[in-house]
Amino acid sequence: MAHKFEIYKDKAGEFRARFQYNGETIFSTEGYSSKASAKNAIESIKKNGPGAETDDKS
Repeated sequence: MAHKFEIYKDKAGEFRARFQYNGETIFSTEGYSSKASAKNAIESIKKNGPGAETDDKS
């Protein structure tokens, strides 16, 4: 699979979710105290992301 979400624990012990495409991290979330919160962040991105506008500030 070329893309995936991944949940991991950072050095501070917080759970984070990152999105990877072809093995490269495209973005990662803020740290969460629980794995459930990181999973909720992924679900929110999946639900709300497809309709998100692009704000080009260049």
